[in-house]
Amino acid sequence: MSTGSSSKQINVTVIGAGIVGSAIAYTLAKRGATVTVIDKGRPGGGATSHSFAWINATAKHPVSYHNFNRRSLGIWDRFARDLEVDVGLRWGGQMEWAATDAGAVELKLRADQLHAWGYPCQILDGAQMAKLEPSLTPRQVTSAIYSELDGMVEPTVASEACIRGAASYGATIKLETEVSNLSANSASASVVAGGERIDADIVVLAGGVDNTLLAEMAGITIPQKDSPGVVIRTNTIAQPLFSNVSVVYAPPLEAGRPEIHLRQCLDGSAMIGEGSQESLARDDTQEHANELLSRAAEYVPGLKGATAIPVPVGYRPMPLDGFPVVGFSPKAPNVYLALTHSGVTLAPLLAQLATMEIVDGAQVELLRDYRPSRFD
Repeated sequence: MSTGSSSKQINVTVIGAGIVGSAIAYTLAKRGATVTVIDKGRPGGGATSHSFAWINATAKHPVSYHNFNRRSLGIWDRFARDLEVDVGLRWGGQMEWAATDAGAVELKLRADQLHAWGYPCQILDGAQMAKLEPSLTPRQVTSAIYSELDGMVEPTVASEACIRGAASYGATIKLETEVSNLSANSASASVVAGGERIDADIVVLAGGVDNTLLAEMAGITIPQKDSPGVVIRTNTIAQPLFSNVSVVYAPPLEAGRPEIHLRQCLDGSAMIGEGSQESLARDDTQEHANELLSRAAEYVPGLKGATAIPVPVGYRPMPLDGFPVVGFSPKAPNVYLALTHSGVTLAPLLAQLATMEIVDGAQVELLRDYRPSRFD
Protein backbone atom coordinates (compact mmCIF):
# COMPACT_ATOMS: atom_id res chain seq x y z
CA MET A 1 0.00 0.00 0.00
CA SER A 2 1.19 3.52 -0.76
CA THR A 3 0.17 6.09 1.83
CA GLY A 4 1.27 8.98 -0.33
CA SER A 5 2.79 12.19 0.98
CA SER A 6 4.46 12.21 4.39
CA SER A 7 2.48 15.41 5.15
CA LYS A 8 -0.54 13.20 5.90
CA GLN A 9 -0.57 12.04 9.51
CA ILE A 10 -0.85 8.26 9.40
CA ASN A 11 -2.72 6.39 12.11
CA VAL A 12 -0.88 3.11 12.81
CA THR A 13 -1.57 0.30 15.23
CA VAL A 14 1.49 -1.81 16.04
CA ILE A 15 0.82 -5.27 17.48
CA GLY A 16 3.84 -6.48 19.40
CA ALA A 17 6.23 -4.68 21.75
CA GLY A 18 9.25 -6.94 21.35
CA ILE A 19 12.45 -5.53 19.96
CA VAL A 20 11.09 -5.29 16.38
CA GLY A 21 7.64 -3.95 17.18
CA SER A 22 8.87 -1.46 19.76
CA ALA A 23 11.57 -0.16 17.39
CA ILE A 24 9.01 0.30 14.62
CA ALA A 25 6.56 2.02 16.98
CA TYR A 26 9.25 4.37 18.26
CA THR A 27 10.46 5.29 14.77
CA LEU A 28 6.93 5.81 13.46
CA ALA A 29 5.98 8.01 16.42
CA LYS A 30 9.17 10.02 16.03
CA ARG A 31 8.22 10.67 12.40
CA GLY A 32 4.86 12.05 13.51
CA ALA A 33 2.57 9.10 12.96
CA THR A 34 -0.31 8.54 15.37
CA VAL A 35 0.70 5.26 16.96
CA THR A 36 -1.05 2.74 19.19
CA VAL A 37 1.03 -0.18 20.52
CA ILE A 38 -0.67 -3.36 21.71
CA ASP A 39 1.08 -6.27 23.43
CA LYS A 40 -0.33 -9.23 25.33
CA GLY A 41 2.52 -8.91 27.84
CA ARG A 42 5.23 -6.40 28.65
CA PRO A 43 7.80 -4.75 26.34
CA GLY A 44 10.46 -7.24 25.36
CA GLY A 45 8.84 -9.92 27.48
CA GLY A 46 8.33 -12.59 24.83
CA ALA A 47 10.92 -14.09 22.48
CA THR A 48 13.00 -10.93 22.89
CA SER A 49 13.73 -11.82 26.51
CA HIS A 50 15.12 -15.22 25.44
CA SER A 51 17.36 -13.89 22.68
CA PHE A 52 21.10 -14.33 23.05
CA ALA A 53 21.24 -10.82 21.56
CA TRP A 54 24.39 -11.21 19.48
CA ILE A 55 24.40 -8.36 16.96
CA ASN A 56 26.17 -9.67 13.88
CA ALA A 57 26.41 -10.35 10.18
CA THR A 58 28.96 -13.12 10.78
CA ALA A 59 26.47 -16.00 10.81
CA LYS A 60 24.18 -14.76 8.03
CA HIS A 61 23.95 -16.36 4.58
CA PRO A 62 23.76 -15.83 1.61
CA VAL A 63 25.69 -12.65 0.86
CA SER A 64 22.50 -10.63 0.23
CA TYR A 65 21.22 -11.47 3.71
CA HIS A 66 24.70 -10.93 5.19
CA ASN A 67 24.76 -7.43 3.68
CA PHE A 68 21.22 -6.76 4.91
CA ASN A 69 22.31 -7.54 8.49
CA ARG A 70 25.54 -5.60 8.10
CA ARG A 71 23.58 -2.50 7.14
CA SER A 72 21.71 -2.75 10.43
CA LEU A 73 24.98 -3.01 12.37
CA GLY A 74 25.81 0.43 11.04
CA ILE A 75 22.54 1.87 12.35
CA TRP A 76 22.60 0.48 15.90
CA ASP A 77 24.90 3.14 17.42
CA ARG A 78 22.76 6.08 16.37
CA PHE A 79 19.54 4.23 17.17
CA ALA A 80 20.74 3.49 20.71
CA ARG A 81 21.94 7.07 21.29
CA ASP A 82 18.52 8.40 20.30
CA LEU A 83 16.93 6.36 23.08
CA GLU A 84 18.95 8.36 25.66
CA VAL A 85 19.42 5.39 27.99
CA ASP A 86 22.08 2.71 28.28
CA VAL A 87 20.57 -0.29 26.49
CA GLY A 88 23.71 -2.37 26.96
CA LEU A 89 24.99 -1.86 23.42
CA ARG A 90 28.59 -3.05 23.44
CA TRP A 91 30.82 -3.88 20.53
CA GLY A 92 34.16 -5.64 21.05
CA GLY A 93 33.53 -8.41 18.54
CA GLN A 94 32.94 -12.15 18.66
CA MET A 95 35.63 -14.78 19.21
CA GLU A 96 35.36 -18.46 18.37
CA TRP A 97 37.95 -21.17 18.50
CA ALA A 98 38.35 -24.82 17.52
CA ALA A 99 40.02 -27.68 19.36
CA THR A 100 40.29 -30.12 16.44
CA ASP A 101 41.91 -30.10 13.02
CA ALA A 102 38.51 -30.48 11.39
CA GLY A 103 37.24 -27.52 13.39
CA ALA A 104 40.21 -25.42 12.28
CA VAL A 105 39.42 -26.19 8.63
CA GLU A 106 35.81 -25.16 9.15
CA LEU A 107 36.85 -21.85 10.75
CA LYS A 108 39.28 -21.16 7.91
CA LEU A 109 36.54 -21.72 5.32
CA ARG A 110 34.20 -19.43 7.24
CA ALA A 111 36.84 -16.71 7.50
CA ASP A 112 37.59 -17.01 3.78
CA GLN A 113 33.91 -16.50 2.99
CA LEU A 114 33.64 -13.46 5.26
CA HIS A 115 36.80 -12.00 3.74
CA ALA A 116 35.32 -12.46 0.27
CA TRP A 117 32.27 -10.53 1.42
CA GLY A 118 34.45 -7.76 2.85
CA TYR A 119 33.63 -8.50 6.50
CA PRO A 120 36.60 -8.19 8.89
CA CYS A 121 37.43 -11.58 10.39
CA GLN A 122 40.89 -12.31 11.76
CA ILE A 123 42.34 -15.82 11.92
CA LEU A 124 44.27 -16.27 15.18
CA ASP A 125 46.54 -18.89 16.67
CA GLY A 126 46.49 -19.77 20.36
CA ALA A 127 49.03 -17.12 21.34
CA GLN A 128 47.21 -14.36 19.47
CA MET A 129 43.93 -15.46 20.98
CA ALA A 130 45.39 -15.36 24.49
CA LYS A 131 46.73 -11.86 23.90
CA LEU A 132 43.33 -10.58 22.70
CA GLU A 133 41.35 -12.29 25.46
CA PRO A 134 43.60 -13.30 28.37
CA SER A 135 40.66 -14.04 30.67
CA LEU A 136 39.92 -17.35 28.92
CA THR A 137 41.35 -20.80 29.59
CA PRO A 138 40.69 -22.32 26.16
CA ARG A 139 42.62 -25.60 26.54
CA GLN A 140 43.46 -26.92 23.07
CA VAL A 141 43.39 -24.33 20.28
CA THR A 142 43.90 -25.43 16.69
CA SER A 143 42.60 -22.14 15.28
CA ALA A 144 40.47 -19.16 16.25
CA ILE A 145 38.59 -16.41 14.46
CA TYR A 146 37.69 -12.94 15.65
CA SER A 147 34.89 -10.92 14.02
CA GLU A 148 35.60 -7.42 15.25
CA LEU A 149 32.38 -5.72 14.07
CA ASP A 150 30.04 -7.88 16.15
CA GLY A 151 28.41 -6.73 19.37
CA MET A 152 25.60 -7.28 21.84
CA VAL A 153 22.71 -5.42 23.43
CA GLU A 154 20.11 -5.91 26.15
CA PRO A 155 17.01 -6.34 23.98
CA THR A 156 14.40 -6.11 26.73
CA VAL A 157 15.97 -2.89 28.00
CA ALA A 158 16.01 -1.56 24.44
CA SER A 159 12.36 -2.56 23.91
CA GLU A 160 11.33 -0.80 27.10
CA ALA A 161 13.26 2.31 26.05
CA CYS A 162 11.60 2.29 22.63
CA ILE A 163 8.14 2.08 24.17
CA ARG A 164 8.93 4.95 26.55
CA GLY A 165 10.29 6.92 23.60
CA ALA A 166 7.20 6.21 21.51
CA ALA A 167 5.00 7.36 24.39
CA SER A 168 7.02 10.58 24.66
CA TYR A 169 6.09 11.26 21.03
CA GLY A 170 2.41 10.73 21.80
CA ALA A 171 1.94 7.00 21.21
CA THR A 172 -0.80 5.19 23.09
CA ILE A 173 0.51 2.07 24.83
CA LYS A 174 -1.78 -0.85 25.65
CA LEU A 175 0.12 -3.59 27.46
CA GLU A 176 -1.14 -6.92 28.82
CA THR A 177 -3.88 -6.60 26.22
CA GLU A 178 -4.82 -9.54 24.00
CA VAL A 179 -5.82 -9.08 20.35
CA SER A 180 -8.96 -11.07 19.58
CA ASN A 181 -9.76 -9.89 16.06
CA LEU A 182 -8.22 -8.10 13.11
CA SER A 183 -9.87 -6.94 9.90
CA ALA A 184 -8.63 -4.90 6.99
CA ASN A 185 -9.79 -3.60 3.63
CA SER A 186 -8.31 -1.27 1.04
CA ALA A 187 -9.21 1.84 3.04
CA SER A 188 -8.56 1.00 6.68
CA ALA A 189 -7.96 -1.65 9.28
CA SER A 190 -9.25 -2.35 12.75
CA VAL A 191 -8.16 -4.39 15.73
CA VAL A 192 -10.22 -5.66 18.63
CA ALA A 193 -8.04 -5.85 21.74
CA GLY A 194 -9.13 -6.06 25.35
CA GLY A 195 -12.73 -5.77 24.19
CA GLU A 196 -12.06 -2.43 22.48
CA ARG A 197 -12.17 -1.75 18.75
CA ILE A 198 -9.21 0.29 17.53
CA ASP A 199 -9.37 1.72 14.00
CA ALA A 200 -6.27 2.65 12.02
CA ASP A 201 -5.03 3.39 8.54
CA ILE A 202 -2.48 0.60 8.88
CA VAL A 203 -1.86 -2.29 11.26
CA VAL A 204 1.71 -3.51 11.74
CA LEU A 205 2.03 -7.15 12.78
CA ALA A 206 5.21 -7.51 14.83
CA GLY A 207 4.00 -10.20 17.20
CA GLY A 208 6.86 -12.64 16.71
CA VAL A 209 5.69 -16.24 16.98
CA ASP A 210 2.10 -14.96 17.22
CA ASN A 211 2.35 -13.34 13.78
CA THR A 212 1.14 -16.48 12.04
CA LEU A 213 -2.15 -16.48 13.98
CA LEU A 214 -2.51 -12.70 13.76
CA ALA A 215 -1.97 -12.79 10.00
CA GLU A 216 -4.59 -15.55 9.63
CA MET A 217 -7.17 -13.17 11.10
CA ALA A 218 -6.60 -10.96 8.05
CA GLY A 219 -6.48 -13.86 5.59
CA ILE A 220 -2.68 -13.81 5.23
CA THR A 221 -0.51 -16.93 5.27
CA ILE A 222 2.82 -16.54 7.07
CA PRO A 223 4.12 -20.00 7.99
CA GLN A 224 6.71 -20.47 10.71
CA LYS A 225 8.86 -23.33 11.94
CA ASP A 226 8.67 -24.49 15.53
CA SER A 227 11.89 -23.10 17.03
CA PRO A 228 12.32 -23.69 20.77
CA GLY A 229 15.54 -22.49 22.39
CA VAL A 230 17.11 -22.52 25.82
CA VAL A 231 19.52 -20.08 27.42
CA ILE A 232 20.47 -19.74 31.06
CA ARG A 233 21.54 -16.81 33.18
CA THR A 234 23.70 -16.51 36.25
CA ASN A 235 23.58 -14.34 39.31
CA THR A 236 25.30 -10.96 39.05
CA ILE A 237 29.07 -11.29 38.69
CA ALA A 238 30.90 -8.21 39.93
CA GLN A 239 34.03 -8.49 37.83
CA PRO A 240 34.15 -8.38 34.01
CA LEU A 241 34.32 -11.86 32.52
CA PHE A 242 36.16 -10.69 29.39
CA SER A 243 38.87 -8.15 28.81
CA ASN A 244 38.02 -7.17 25.23
CA VAL A 245 35.51 -9.27 23.31
CA SER A 246 31.74 -9.15 23.73
CA VAL A 247 30.65 -12.61 22.63
CA VAL A 248 32.48 -15.93 22.96
CA TYR A 249 31.77 -19.21 21.16
CA ALA A 250 33.69 -22.12 22.67
CA PRO A 251 34.08 -25.66 21.30
CA PRO A 252 32.59 -28.74 23.00
CA LEU A 253 34.51 -30.05 25.99
CA GLU A 254 34.09 -33.55 24.57
CA ALA A 255 33.14 -35.09 21.25
CA GLY A 256 29.45 -35.28 20.49
CA ARG A 257 28.47 -32.36 22.73
CA PRO A 258 27.29 -28.96 21.47
CA GLU A 259 29.46 -25.88 21.58
CA ILE A 260 28.92 -23.18 24.22
CA HIS A 261 28.30 -19.49 23.68
CA LEU A 262 28.19 -16.77 26.30
CA ARG A 263 28.25 -13.06 26.99
CA GLN A 264 28.08 -10.83 30.06
CA CYS A 265 24.93 -8.77 30.39
CA LEU A 266 24.52 -5.14 31.40
CA ASP A 267 23.61 -6.11 34.97
CA GLY A 268 26.73 -8.27 35.37
CA SER A 269 24.99 -11.62 34.94
CA ALA A 270 26.13 -14.01 32.24
CA MET A 271 23.91 -15.44 29.51
CA ILE A 272 24.94 -18.89 28.32
CA GLY A 273 23.60 -21.10 25.56
CA GLU A 274 24.71 -24.12 23.59
CA GLY A 275 24.57 -25.20 19.96
CA SER A 276 24.02 -22.76 17.11
CA GLN A 277 21.44 -19.99 17.17
CA GLU A 278 19.24 -22.30 15.07
CA SER A 279 19.55 -25.27 17.47
CA LEU A 280 16.35 -26.68 18.91
CA ALA A 281 16.37 -27.20 22.68
CA ARG A 282 13.71 -27.73 25.33
CA ASP A 283 15.62 -28.73 28.47
CA ASP A 284 15.08 -25.80 30.83
CA THR A 285 15.65 -27.73 34.06
CA GLN A 286 17.87 -26.62 36.91
CA GLU A 287 20.01 -29.71 36.35
CA HIS A 288 20.70 -28.73 32.75
CA ALA A 289 21.39 -25.12 33.78
CA ASN A 290 23.92 -26.28 36.38
CA GLU A 291 25.62 -28.56 33.86
CA LEU A 292 25.82 -25.84 31.21
CA LEU A 293 27.31 -23.36 33.68
CA SER A 294 29.84 -25.97 34.80
CA ARG A 295 30.96 -26.51 31.21
CA ALA A 296 31.23 -22.77 30.53
CA ALA A 297 33.28 -22.25 33.72
CA GLU A 298 35.93 -24.62 32.37
CA TYR A 299 36.68 -21.99 29.73
CA VAL A 300 35.82 -18.82 31.69
CA PRO A 301 37.32 -18.93 35.21
CA GLY A 302 35.31 -15.86 36.22
CA LEU A 303 32.21 -18.07 36.20
CA LYS A 304 33.48 -20.38 38.93
CA GLY A 305 31.28 -20.01 42.00
CA ALA A 306 28.42 -18.44 40.03
CA THR A 307 24.85 -19.66 40.40
CA ALA A 308 22.92 -20.97 37.39
CA ILE A 309 19.44 -19.56 36.88
CA PRO A 310 17.34 -21.56 34.41
CA VAL A 311 15.16 -19.64 31.96
CA PRO A 312 11.91 -21.25 30.71
CA VAL A 313 12.18 -22.53 27.15
CA GLY A 314 11.48 -19.75 24.67
CA TYR A 315 9.94 -20.05 21.22
CA ARG A 316 11.73 -17.94 18.65
CA PRO A 317 10.19 -16.33 15.58
CA MET A 318 11.28 -18.40 12.58
CA PRO A 319 9.73 -17.83 9.14
CA LEU A 320 9.45 -21.08 7.22
CA ASP A 321 12.37 -20.30 4.89
CA GLY A 322 14.44 -18.62 7.61
CA PHE A 323 14.37 -15.14 6.10
CA PRO A 324 12.53 -11.98 7.20
CA VAL A 325 8.94 -11.29 6.22
CA VAL A 326 8.58 -7.53 5.76
CA GLY A 327 6.04 -5.38 3.97
CA PHE A 328 2.41 -4.98 2.99
CA SER A 329 0.44 -8.06 2.07
CA PRO A 330 -1.45 -8.12 -1.25
CA LYS A 331 -4.20 -10.05 0.58
CA ALA A 332 -4.72 -7.24 3.10
CA PRO A 333 -3.11 -4.06 1.75
CA ASN A 334 -3.44 -2.16 5.02
CA VAL A 335 -1.55 -4.81 7.01
CA TYR A 336 2.23 -4.51 7.26
CA LEU A 337 4.21 -7.60 8.31
CA ALA A 338 7.46 -7.48 10.31
CA LEU A 339 8.73 -10.94 11.25
CA THR A 340 12.31 -12.17 11.54
CA HIS A 341 14.48 -14.59 13.47
CA SER A 342 17.29 -12.00 13.66
CA GLY A 343 15.18 -9.39 15.39
CA VAL A 344 17.89 -8.01 17.66
CA THR A 345 20.37 -7.42 14.85
CA LEU A 346 17.77 -6.13 12.39
CA ALA A 347 15.44 -4.06 14.58
CA PRO A 348 16.90 -0.60 13.78
CA LEU A 349 17.00 -1.29 10.04
CA LEU A 350 13.51 -2.79 9.90
CA ALA A 351 12.17 0.17 11.87
CA GLN A 352 13.80 2.60 9.46
CA LEU A 353 12.60 0.83 6.31
CA ALA A 354 9.09 0.11 7.61
CA THR A 355 8.67 3.77 8.52
CA MET A 356 9.75 4.82 5.03
CA GLU A 357 7.21 2.48 3.46
CA ILE A 358 4.38 3.38 5.84
CA VAL A 359 4.89 7.14 6.25
CA ASP A 360 6.55 8.07 2.96
CA GLY A 361 4.83 5.54 0.72
CA ALA A 362 8.22 4.24 -0.42
CA GLN A 363 8.78 0.85 -1.97
CA VAL A 364 12.20 -0.15 -0.67
CA GLU A 365 14.04 -2.30 -3.17
CA LEU A 366 16.22 -3.70 -0.39
CA LEU A 367 13.17 -5.59 0.89
CA ARG A 368 12.28 -7.23 -2.42
CA ASP A 369 13.35 -10.74 -1.40
CA TYR A 370 11.54 -10.58 1.94
CA ARG A 371 7.98 -9.73 0.94
CA PRO A 372 5.00 -11.62 2.45
CA SER A 373 3.73 -12.43 -1.05
CA ARG A 374 6.32 -15.20 -1.43
CA PHE A 375 4.10 -17.41 0.75
CA ASP A 376 0.92 -16.82 -1.29
